[in-house]
Amino acid sequence: MRAVIQRVSRASVTVEGKIISSIHQGLLILVGIEEADSKEDILWLSGKISRLRIFEDENGVMNKSVLEVYGDAIVVSQFTLHASIKKGNRPSYINAAKPEIAIPIYHSFVNQLELDMQKKVGTGVFGADMKISLLNDGPVTIIIDTKNKE
Repeated sequence: MRAVIQRVSRASVTVEGKIISSIHQGLLILVGIEEADSKEDILWLSGKISRLRIFEDENGVMNKSVLEVYGDAIVVSQFTLHASIKKGNRPSYINAAKPEIAIPIYHSFVNQLELDMQKKVGTGVFGADMKISLLNDGPVTIIIDTKNKE
């Protein structure tokens, strides 16, 4: 699994002109899924994100997690995170999992993140044309790949 985590002051997901998820302070998480991703990847990534210390403490140091600032989260599936541009200029998405594999993994990841954060997590709509609006706070953007844990 590959994730792009953005610390946001606010974020929302709109599908067909309707806002389906919105948050204030928290994390916008774009997640790409490969066929080789497993329950271990879900557990590791969710734990890492929920404990990631990227929010400022009282001294202005990034020392608090989303849990400690009572922040929220939105998770949006994004197969393009697995784009390969080794040949030519048109990206290949051969490494991205097909929907029949990716959808259950995506839902399992959202469920695990809700358990780790102890609150409801907003989502996008898998496979839909989504419009993402965000105000990146910092900006702080972190990229995590479960295949590079060490």
